[in-house]
This record gives sequence, structure tokens and C-alpha cells, in this order.
Amino acid sequence: MTEGRTGARLVRNQQRLLTIAGDEEEGMSSCSTDVKENRNLDNLFSKEGAAAEAAQLPNGSAGGGKKRPLEEGNNGHAHSKYRPKKRKKIPGPILPKNALMQLNEIKPGLQYKLLSQTGPVHAPVFVMTVEVNGQLFEGSGPTKKKAKLNAAEKALRSFVQFPNASEAHMAMGRTLSVHTDFTSDQADFPDMLFNGFETSAPTDDPFYLASNSNGSFSSLGIEYPLLASPVPNCLAQAPAPPPPPPAAFASPTSGKNPVMILNELRPGLKYDFVSESGESHAKNFVMSVTVDAQNFQGSGRNKKLAKARAAQAALSALFNMQLDQAPSRQPIPREGLQLHLPQVLADAVSRLVVDKFSELTENFTSPHARRKVLAGIVMTTGTDVKEAQVICVSTGTKCINGEYMSDRGLALNDCHAEIVARRSLIRYLYSELEHFLGHNKEEHQKSVFTRCDNKHGFKLKENVQFHLYISTSPCGDARIFSPHEAGVEDQGDRHPNRKARGQLRTKIESGEGTIPVRSSNTIQTWDGVLQGERLLTMSCSDKIARWNVVGFQGSLMSYFTEPIYFSSIILGSLYHADHLSRAMYQRITEIEDLPQSFTLNRPLLSGISNAEARQPGKAPNFSVNWTVGDQGLEVVNATTGKDDLGRPSRLCKHVLYSRWVRLHCKLSQTLRIQTAKPSTYHEAKQAAAEYHEAKQTLIKAFHKAGLGAWVKKPIEQDQFALAT
Repeated sequence: MTEGRTGARLVRNQQRLLTIAGDEEEGMSSCSTDVKENRNLDNLFSKEGAAAEAAQLPNGSAGGGKKRPLEEGNNGHAHSKYRPKKRKKIPGPILPKNALMQLNEIKPGLQYKLLSQTGPVHAPVFVMTVEVNGQLFEGSGPTKKKAKLNAAEKALRSFVQFPNASEAHMAMGRTLSVHTDFTSDQADFPDMLFNGFETSAPTDDPFYLASNSNGSFSSLGIEYPLLASPVPNCLAQAPAPPPPPPAAFASPTSGKNPVMILNELRPGLKYDFVSESGESHAKNFVMSVTVDAQNFQGSGRNKKLAKARAAQAALSALFNMQLDQAPSRQPIPREGLQLHLPQVLADAVSRLVVDKFSELTENFTSPHARRKVLAGIVMTTGTDVKEAQVICVSTGTKCINGEYMSDRGLALNDCHAEIVARRSLIRYLYSELEHFLGHNKEEHQKSVFTRCDNKHGFKLKENVQFHLYISTSPCGDARIFSPHEAGVEDQGDRHPNRKARGQLRTKIESGEGTIPVRSSNTIQTWDGVLQGERLLTMSCSDKIARWNVVGFQGSLMSYFTEPIYFSSIILGSLYHADHLSRAMYQRITEIEDLPQSFTLNRPLLSGISNAEARQPGKAPNFSVNWTVGDQGLEVVNATTGKDDLGRPSRLCKHVLYSRWVRLHCKLSQTLRIQTAKPSTYHEAKQAAAEYHEAKQTLIKAFHKAGLGAWVKKPIEQDQFALAT
């Protein structure tokens, strides 16, 4: 009888315990459940570990101990004379916590949401999101659990610094062979773990500059507001400064993204979505934030990156803070007056050009929106980038076929986007000079030019600057490198072909890419080309280097103005500070004895925050151009240098020369160059003596540096006159 009562009591107690355990489990938050579910992810617990944990449970079946029932009425509390015996812990390794558990300890109560499920039934891909500190992190995986873990890892990377390296790597599901101190000044751990926005620079780079007390950075005695870029050893004008001590790189912001840093300085900021633009393969989002009554914008391939860029712009402007960036990705500031923050300017110029191209191609739906390279020129007239104006937009990657060369200046020889953009800019400058054809003072004021004080020639108004944007690095020397081979900049250039760095290169007829110039026979003949010899055209890198010496205005415009230089050269992709700076000006720093009004221009060089994706596939055979004031795009067949109906382009030599002749006649009294009226296009060009002296000095500098000889087109193509 007694045994029966005891048995009934045991059954009731076990049922009550099961009910309590069920209630407790149902009352737990979804986050706690997720943490439980993910304890066994990625085989973190071995079977032995699971058995050991079971052995430690009071009511567990493991361990071989006899279960004691709890006394009725105690409702599971410990105030009972039947207390379980304390069992000894079985020794074993301390099991690491995965990223989901780590994040839950730091930020309890986070909610994970399913964003999407794609893929076939047998191989689904789940995307889960979690919001931490106002930022949304996405993670993907074959199961919801894996996707959550991935999202948690990304969230941790953005703001957590672990007390030691092994804990960090275990949380991320990695192993580490050596014990590294994550709080040390030496950046000897993978940067990608903690900073999703920038990559810290290696400490052993001799060209990575330390901060001065005034917050600027100095190299070779020149102070810049940003970190200067490394300079190749063979081209440096002065010995490289010694590496700064490791302490120079210690920063309280290390491991934090710009949004977090700004939030610490100005809590409670709100980020607003401004716009979304760009082609499907290269979306661009713009976010803004208002700090201390100033509005800052940032752009990126997603909203998270755009927020980070907006925060970085605010940090740069208000607190003079620059997050560490690999030297090869650092903008190189221009010499002289800087009216804009480099990265803010670069992103704004890129966005303006892409948006204008979108507008001209009906949101990229037009058949002429197809392109490999997009270029454009933006004009600023002061410090406010928002007042910038797109002057011209162009596309193209091909040159004329030799048999279509024109001896009357009716065909475009080079339809590469940046070359077409520069011709469009010259066309714009002619239209600005035409404001002075009349005597109306108000009309004169509309021009970007103003008369020189000595009444001879014109000059740009104060603070007028032109910025060249190219969607990728210009062909030739600036593009001859491997973009994904890291670490070269830290060890010096060991490339087997490094002696060819800086070499002059030519584009080839009916193809893409460039080849080094031959050491001899750089003169091309008209009959040789017509007979089948391939027409060679200097690479875009070499042409832009020439513009940095003689100006982009050309010889004919030199009659009216002093040399005009680009203030910035901004690349949408494949930006590398070393290679671009070498191609643009470093390889000719030894240039000597330039005429008085000419100089070696060192423009701002910069990439953009939202680098364009590579576009594989065959390049279209056409080039398009648009200049401010035009109704729409002009489409040119790159093979023939004319439109598809055989009509000459509005950018061809003949058309621009006819505008020059008109200006030359009307403004002859105020010209910088006083000569008799030239009879041919060639004569008009040769009369610009100072310009040609500067050009010859440049060619000698290339030759003296062992970089090759400049290849000239057949002279016959310039010996045309206008019909009277």
C-alpha cells in the first residue's frame, strides 16, 4: 500500500516538473532560443562534451546516480530534505562560444528577421537580418541558423574588439596558431575581422605617413590634409622618410566604423535616404546626415556603406578624422589650393557624371547606354560641390581604322572615352569665348573666362576648376598592374616586368589594350598606313600625362588662354595610387626648362567609395558624346570616326578649327599670340611656339628617362584648309 502511494507521488512530481520546464521554455525570448539552437552549430560541441554536460545536470540520466523525488508542495524549489548530491565536474576544455552567443551576451534581446529565401528546394539560400546599434546586418546561409550566425558574425566584426586573438578567431569559427594581442599597437592580425569599411594600413610601409600635431600629414616637407600616397623608389625625388614608430598608428577609433565613431561624438543622429541610381550591375545609394547644422552625404553600393561614407564625410570636415586606409587606395591631394575634401569631391563628381549619363540614355534603357568606359568632366566654381556642373559625358574604347583616316580633319582618330571628353571640353571652352564676340558687358559676365589685366588673352575666373572622371584607369601605364595582388606595396616592386613601369605605350588599330612603343621608327606615314601598316595611337595614360604638362586646351586654344590643367583625375575602378601617380606625373618629375607659363601639374588623384564592377564582354563599336547645351547624344562609329551616315562629328578637327578661325578673326586684337592669319590647320598649330616648346621638352623628358619615344600620326592629316 505504501509502495503504491510512493509510486503515484513520483508520477505526479515528474508530470509537474515537465509542465514547469515546458512553461519556462515557452516563456523564453526568441533570441535565447536561437542561442540555444546555435550552440551545436559547426560541430562546436563534440559528443564527449555533450556527455560531460549531461553528467553535470542534477536530473540528468548520465552519471549513474539514483534520482531523488522532490517533496510535494515545494513546487520544484530547493527547500527539500531530498537535495541532489553535488557531482564533481569532469575536467575538459572550455568550449568556445559562437558569434551568435557572443553577440547575445553583448546585446541581449536582438530580433533576427527573415529577409528572403531564394534558390531551388534542394539548395535554398536564406537571408536573415539583425539590427545592432542602428545598423542592419545581413547574413546568408543554407539554413536559417547558418544565416543568423553569418549575420551575427558581420555585426561582431563591425564593433567588437576581443580581449585576445584566440577568442576572436574561435567566435568567428576560425583557428589561430599563435597568440596575438589584439590591443597592441602592431596591426598583426587580419584587418577584415573588425572593420567592414576600410582596411588598416600595414605598419611596415615606409611611405605610410604619421599624423602631425595639427592633424595634417606631411611628406617631403609638403603638408597635406590627407595621407599622401606612396611613391615608387625609382621615381622618388627625395629619400623616403623612415617608418614611423608603431605608436603613431594607435588610435582610439581602431576597429570601429565611421557610423559608430560619429555616434559616440554626436549621439542620436538620424540618417536619411536621399537617392538610388546607377545601372543594375553598379547600384549607387546616397544617404545623408546632419551634424552641427551641416549636411553631409555619402554614397555606396548599399545603404550601409552610404551611411558610413556620410559619417566619414562628417568626421573629416568637423573633426579632421581620417580612418586608416591602405596607401594604394588613399587619394593623393593636389598641389596648391584645395577647395574640397578629396573623397567627398570624388564621390560627388562620379555621381554627377553617372546621373547625367542615366538621364541622357533614359535610365540606361537606350541601346547607346551600352559601354565599357564612361568619362565625364565636371566644373566647380567654389567650395560647394552641390553647385558643380557636368560639362560633358562620353563613352568609347576604340580607335579609327587606318583606311578611314581623313586628310580634311573630318574623322575622329581616337574614340576612347576620356579623349572624347577632353575634345568636348574644348568645344565648351570655345562656346564660352564666343560670349566675348559682342560688346555686351552682361554677355561677357556669363562666360567662365575673364580678360587678362594686360588685355592680351583670357583667363579662367577665380576658383573655376575642372575635374576629369573616368570609370576605370586609363589604358597604358596606369592600367598595367594586377589589381588583386596584395602586399607588393609593402615589399617594394618585385614584378618581373617592373623595368617597363612608366613606359610609353600605344593603342592598336581595331583592338583593345596597349603595347610598348618601339625604340625606333616612331614616324608613321600616310601611304604606309593606307597600304596596311597598323595605325598607332598613344595610350590614354600618356596623353593625360601630356595634358599635365602642356594643358588640356591644346595648341589652338593657347592663342586665347594660358595653359589650363585638370584639378582632379577621379577613377571609378582600378584606382591604385602608385600606378596612377606614376603614369600621370611621377615618371616625368625630372622635366626641365619648361616655358614660363607651363608647369608639371599634379592634380588630385582619387578613387571613389563605390567602385564600379568590372564589365566582361565585347566592347561596343560606337562612342557617344554630349556637351552642355546639346539636345542629346551624338553617336560616332569608332571604326570610321564619323556617324553611321558618314557625317563628320561635331568634335572633329574641321569643325573645331572653323570655330577657332571665327574667334581668331573677331578677337585678333586681344590674342596672346600675334601672327598673320594662318592658311592651314597645321600652320595655325605650329604658330603656338611656346606650346610646342613645352611639348618637345616633355618628349625629351620621356626619352631621357628611358621610357620611349612619342609616336606621331602622319603629318598629312593636319595639312587642310577651310573652304572659303
